[in-house]
Amino acid sequence: MIDEFAKEYLHGDLREVREELLGKLDGLDEYDIRRPLTATGTNLLGLVKHLTLTEARYFGEIFDRPFPEPLPRWDDMSTRGRDMWATEHEPREEIIDRYRRAWTHSDATITELAVDAPGHVPWWPRPDVLLFNILVHVLTETNRHAGHADILREQLDGRLASDGHHDAEFWAARHAEVERAARTATAH
Repeated sequence: MIDEFAKEYLHGDLREVREELLGKLDGLDEYDIRRPLTATGTNLLGLVKHLTLTEARYFGEIFDRPFPEPLPRWDDMSTRGRDMWATEHEPREEIIDRYRRAWTHSDATITELAVDAPGHVPWWPRPDVLLFNILVHVLTETNRHAGHADILREQLDGRLASDGHHDAEFWAARHAEVERAARTATAH
């Protein structure tokens, strides 16, 4: 049986990872939060924009609680992927504020509905879901992209994920150890 404890536990983790994701933008200029850092164009601000749509849609229309701002239709192929990057006309503050508004909307859905409240995801193979399923899905998606953000930020300026237990000297030694192992493995 899924209970309210599970709901609160997952919701707490979601709240925490949202803040960690936004923290990856701290101290960076406009270029660095927007520039493509992978071959597919992945960038920090795009991850925030994407997760805004994710939360607004999954905790909104899935439970017949539409997000009060316009969203692209999920079945409109012409808009696919546009949520993964920000145009030059979309200010950082606007994207971050919209993400926070999506949180507020999501948090209300999570708080007001029972963990076994039914929802419907038309684009999923098994479209009938519970709030529990969506909490797990959105938490997984957010953690996945927060991990991407950790790596992107480390590429930009060396800032590490919120480890708190190790200093730069530790990480330099670890890097050297991993490099040595990789070179030794290729020599065999």
